[in-house]
Amino acid sequence: MNVTELARILKITPNDLREKLPKLGFDIGQKAIKIDLVMAQRILREWPFLVRKLQQADFQNIDKEKVIAIEDAVPEKKIIKIPSLLAVRDFATLANLPINKVLAELMKNGVFASINERIDFDTAAIIGDSLNFDIQLDEKQNLDEEKETHNDKKVEENLNQENEGNLSIRPPVIVVMGHVDHGKTKLLDAIRKTDVVAGEAGGITQHIGAYQVVRKNRPITFVDTPGHEAFTAMRSRGAKIADVAILVVAADDGVQPQTIEAYKIIQAAGLPFIVAINKVDRPTADLNKAKQDLVNKLNILPEDWGGKAVCAPISALNGTGIDELLDLILLTADAEAKNMKANPNSDAIGTIIESRVDKNSGPISTLLVQNGTLRVGDQIILQGKIIGKARSLKNYKGEEIKEATPSTPVRILGIKIAPAVGDVVEVGEGERVKGGLEKLAARPILASAAREEAENDNAKKLNLIIKSDVLGSAEAIEESLMKLNTEEVMVKIVSKGLGNITEGDITRAEGSDAKLIGFNIRLSPQIETLLRERKVEAKTFTIIYDLIKYVKDEMQKIMPQNKERINLGRLKVLAIFRTENKSQVVGGKVLDGQIKNDCPVEVLRNKDLVAIGRVTKVQAGKMDVPTVEQDQECGIQYEGKPIIEVGDIVQFYEEKEITTKL
Repeated sequence: MNVTELARILKITPNDLREKLPKLGFDIGQKAIKIDLVMAQRILREWPFLVRKLQQADFQNIDKEKVIAIEDAVPEKKIIKIPSLLAVRDFATLANLPINKVLAELMKNGVFASINERIDFDTAAIIGDSLNFDIQLDEKQNLDEEKETHNDKKVEENLNQENEGNLSIRPPVIVVMGHVDHGKTKLLDAIRKTDVVAGEAGGITQHIGAYQVVRKNRPITFVDTPGHEAFTAMRSRGAKIADVAILVVAADDGVQPQTIEAYKIIQAAGLPFIVAINKVDRPTADLNKAKQDLVNKLNILPEDWGGKAVCAPISALNGTGIDELLDLILLTADAEAKNMKANPNSDAIGTIIESRVDKNSGPISTLLVQNGTLRVGDQIILQGKIIGKARSLKNYKGEEIKEATPSTPVRILGIKIAPAVGDVVEVGEGERVKGGLEKLAARPILASAAREEAENDNAKKLNLIIKSDVLGSAEAIEESLMKLNTEEVMVKIVSKGLGNITEGDITRAEGSDAKLIGFNIRLSPQIETLLRERKVEAKTFTIIYDLIKYVKDEMQKIMPQNKERINLGRLKVLAIFRTENKSQVVGGKVLDGQIKNDCPVEVLRNKDLVAIGRVTKVQAGKMDVPTVEQDQECGIQYEGKPIIEVGDIVQFYEEKEITTKL
């Protein structure tokens, strides 16, 4: 690894790194350009402890009087109560600190997190101590969080209650992940022999989905998670329900940002994985370079390089290596067989992987059955409340089926609401509710974003109303838009919902001065007429890139402008020619820079500001001129308080409006 690259990761200069490493026992030489990869990884891993070691050594060199003075000057620590897990953004809000300062402190301690990533209590306590805060665990918030995460543990608890003798091996569930445009959907297309890519807007998978194939008389379930960064939340849920992950990396593009993000999700879920190196048929494909990328950027050592990671070269376009990949999946699944058991005779329980409202059929949800068997007519329960019966079940091909066994993805018709993506539903007895079921399906705006918006009253706000075809997309759009927020301008989601834009949405947009955004929906002629009459702006999109770009452009339009001052030149006054009520004509010599006509000026006397005005005419050699250069003499007409004297300095300057880029 290059020393400069290591220094950049550690957020210090290369020279500082070369100076500090010998003190810590790493003798790399003062002029070293590269550093051994193993040593670099050790430095990265141990950096927080190494920094503390250096700080302790420096502290011991300070004399006692200075130490006492420093201790006396340290303010009392402010107490902050936090839950056991919270987003970096939430921590910054609670501590009333700029987000950049918190991120910098995390990096100093070897934690490289984004503003929306969650950190545990111990990490928060360490960085809080460095920032002079006393971090304490908030038991109430912790209990609330435990209730929220109960959903995720429900399936595991359900399986733990089963008698071991009733359990049998279920088909493996495979999640496909990787960078956008690296060929994940094309890979599934090759596996399923169906053209899914052609049906996706812009060739990007917009919705989560699940499919089954049979290899050597064994069914395999694939969960296809969208590749764009906006679908982080959906990908995370995909990983939670899977047994094996396929990390797709393009042979001609290597490891990219979403590849790294996907691998972090795989690691967090503790999934065994296979690396599928796709597009090996391309002339620019370089298998060795792709593998080198895996080593350098993800610390994944391929099996044929002496590591444990299985890498399968494939071409999803030509179908090369697909059978071998399926065999590798079955081998990996066999190794994990002890963790892939279910009782097909139990009442079904599973996770919602897609949810939408159809104008003809009503709410439709796709469920991945994780234990038990779901049958037509079964009563469906969400959070202890009855949400309907499975009136109809369809498999991934759209065929009517009577039952769905463990690891089977199934589309359910007959429930009264559209549960959120990631919700766990089960079959059984529950509480009957006459009304208010909608609250179960609703997902609140991200807590951190809502809190940030409430506390940041000074920021300009872009009000939006979002309507989409499916809950998964609405959630992913919201997550993505929240990442655009800054201290100057931010998105405020007034409301969001499923289905087409209605007259009620237009009325709400009028009242809140909001823009209407639709994703994968259509505007009826009546609604288009109403929008024109009421002068409400509505935009519809089928590709999330375009939607995010539109919102970003609209945020840029309302971004506050700052003025930047640029000093042009100085003129020393040598003579006063005429003085009137509100102006003067004076002569002088340009000391430095350049002076301009029609320009604001400051009058300085003995370095003190005595007046502010404007120069409306500049003459040189009795001719009007636009500019005069250094060391030249000229006359100027000054508009302002007429107090200029011989010997005064006239400072010429300009003010430019600067708009911060998002």
